[in-house]
Amino acid sequence: MANYTTTTPDWAVSNQSAVMSGIEGIKDTTVGNINPAFASGAFKPKRRMTLTEDELVDGVTRGDRMILSRAITLIESNSPKHFAKAQRVLQRLLPRTGNALRIGITGVPGAGKSTIIEAFGNMLCDDGHKVAVLSIDPTSSITKGSILGDKTRMGTLSRRSEAFIRPSPAGGTLGGVARKSRETMLMCEAAGYDVILIETVGVGQSETTVRSMVDFFMLVVLTGAGDDLQGIKKGIMELADAIVVNKADGDNLVRAKVTRGEYERMTEFIRPATDGWPTHAYLASAVTKLGLPELWQVIQLFKEMTTKSGVFQRRRDSQLLDWMHAMIDEHLHNLFFGDTVITGRMPEIREAVLSGVISPTQAVAELVKMFDITRAAQKKVDLFEV
Repeated sequence: MANYTTTTPDWAVSNQSAVMSGIEGIKDTTVGNINPAFASGAFKPKRRMTLTEDELVDGVTRGDRMILSRAITLIESNSPKHFAKAQRVLQRLLPRTGNALRIGITGVPGAGKSTIIEAFGNMLCDDGHKVAVLSIDPTSSITKGSILGDKTRMGTLSRRSEAFIRPSPAGGTLGGVARKSRETMLMCEAAGYDVILIETVGVGQSETTVRSMVDFFMLVVLTGAGDDLQGIKKGIMELADAIVVNKADGDNLVRAKVTRGEYERMTEFIRPATDGWPTHAYLASAVTKLGLPELWQVIQLFKEMTTKSGVFQRRRDSQLLDWMHAMIDEHLHNLFFGDTVITGRMPEIREAVLSGVISPTQAVAELVKMFDITRAAQKKVDLFEV
């Protein structure tokens, strides 16, 4: 049998045993002197303490990223108890929100959104900004999973103390994902992040959802407009305040300039996404940083012009009301499908619709009538108990 020599890696501190010995469950980190509880698998770390509302508010206000993450976890929880606590915390933090610039970023698969976001975010951090990166993934409402690769794809940015990266919340409807993302955005603003970058993951409804949350919306595209345009719907281009031709570097720079010209001509036939702001196409490179400072200047000019015209605040007001209406829809949806009478009769009603016995319209009328009756009956019970 071969003999192996145990060596300490170069990155380990010289007094590693002393450093680790203060941690419960660890006596010594040298080989052969490990706590038996680890070897047997019996060691169990202590559960995290539940933070009070005051501790959450104080931690978020101080910009503590660990406490911010825990506050966001409350928002993302499907537990009614956690939801209620998160709403109370958010209500107390609302006066500290609304001061950040909210920027949405979308693009076709492979356009390099993540590389642009990382380069752009690093530049902003270098300039003294605090940057939060969030993502909206429409598939998370279907698969019940979430995009966890953001920190991997943005390795440099994720390690910066001035940055905070959070993947898309999972579970529920797309409306539920959007609600959680909006509240996460507000939490980040309360924590002092003055630039919020919201990335769409995948394609579909997420573009419209992100547009309804942000001030400025960018569409990231690749070179080769003729081929690339096949994958971009006109409707998505009409949402954009700027079109960014990415990977404008090296041998691709000439093609990128041609592509920018193609998109620039197209914008002449598309209605601007924001009143008083013409949409233009720009070059950018995450490798050489070409166009990134100019893009930030464009965004700042956008805010200045729209603030003076009143469009900036009107859009935010409209977004708040749209959010409220969406929450009403979600709440009523949950009430309706959470009613035991409705869920009990639903299979029978569905079968009647599929067999042609009743129309979908008639089915809805009957279900709503049942719902009204059960709600009225429950209200009488509640009054009697009081």
